[in-house]
Order: sequence, then structure tokens, then C-alpha cells
Amino acid sequence: MDKDRARLEYVTRLGDNALVLGQRLSEIVTRAPELEEELANANFALDYIGQARLLYGYAGELEGKGRREDDFAFLRDGPEFRNVLLVEQPHGHFGDAVVRQFLFETFYLLLLEALVHCEPRVAEIAARAVKEIRYHLRHVTQWLVRLGDGTELSHDRVQESLNNLWRYTGELFAGDEVDDIFEREWHGPSLEEIEKAWHAKVGAVLADATLMRPDAEWMDCGGRSGRHTEHFGYLIAEMQFLQRAYPGAEW
Repeated sequence: MDKDRARLEYVTRLGDNALVLGQRLSEIVTRAPELEEELANANFALDYIGQARLLYGYAGELEGKGRREDDFAFLRDGPEFRNVLLVEQPHGHFGDAVVRQFLFETFYLLLLEALVHCEPRVAEIAARAVKEIRYHLRHVTQWLVRLGDGTELSHDRVQESLNNLWRYTGELFAGDEVDDIFEREWHGPSLEEIEKAWHAKVGAVLADATLMRPDAEWMDCGGRSGRHTEHFGYLIAEMQFLQRAYPGAEW
């Protein structure tokens, strides 16, 4: 794979993570435990959609085939998406959403902080996104500690969420040829270094939340290769319905 192709793949992956997580966060509106939290998650979802738009716009420029951000978001089939599996996981209850956000955004913030020093255009997008994600992570960390160190019920439910979602965290650091080329040619981040920092930060917060770190026996993966969980088909079917039903529709 040449370096230009690797850059396109890398940028598209970042956009896919942002789009899918933004879609998941939008589902929390009307389902959060507090009105203020519904508004917060609506804004967080918009932040992610905004990041996806910037990344897809750049991906379209790199590809040079005339595809726009809507084409990347709404006119690709499931196997063409390259998001990590963690961001597509559904939330049966609010604790699932909190744990998913905490695990991913701890990683994402570290990634963005490294990306601000890489390829200029990606660095520009990362510099904008890092401010948003830093606030997101502070917000969700407070919720994790509140639930984990709260009542017996809240503790048990959020611990169960952590146990269920932990197996998707290994993929965050499972680099491939795209990551290797982007790191070498475009001064991209080292996933090995990010993994060490991630474990340290996650461990400290889990201790504050009186939660137990799950045993890392087996990790699920495949999202970066287009192999998704059964939940993903339902997610994109809802997300893409309008564009698929009315091709070419624009706001």
C-alpha cells in the first residue's frame, strides 16, 4: 500500500468512528436520566458529526473521485465502514453509554493529542476536535465515578457494562499496515505509546469509581477490516434511510 492510499484509509477510519459514535449518542436523547444530560449528549453527538464532516470532506479531496461527505456517510454499505467495534455497541441502559464513552474517549483524546503534530490537514482537524473531546471526557468521567461509587445498584450495573464492553478495547491498539505507514510517512501516533497511557489513565479512574478492571483474556476485533457486529446493520439502516429512500435528497 502506498502512502497516499494509507492516508486516505486513515482519514476515512477517523471519520467512520466519529460518525457512528455521533449516531449512537443521538439515540440517548429522550432516554437520559436528566434533561440536562439529554441536551449534553445531543451536543456531543453534534460535535462528532461535525468532526465526521471535516474528515469525510478531506477524504473526498484525497480520493479525487468527486465523492462528498454525504456519499461517505450514506452511500456506503456496512463492510465499507472501518470504525472500531466499540463505538457501534448499543446501550441497553445509561451505564452502557457512559462506559463506552469513557473507554473510547480516553483513547481518542490521546490519539488527537498526538495527531495535532502530524500531517498538516489532519493536524488542523485534530486541533479543533481535541478541545471538544477533552470536555466530553471530563463530563463522562464524572458520571462514571458518580455511578460506580454510588448506590449498590448503580455500581453493579456499570460494572456489568464495563465487563461487557472491555473485550472491544483491544482493537483500539491493534494497528495494521495503514497505521504503520501513517506513523512512518505522516508522523502519525504510536499506538503502543497510546496504549500504555490509556491503561494508566483508565486504571486511575476505575479506582476512583471503585470498579474492577476486567481480565483481558480475549479481545474482539474486525471493525477496521469491515467486519462488524450484528448491531451495526441496524444502526446504518436507520442512519441511511432517508438518503436510500430518496436518492440525491438535500437539505
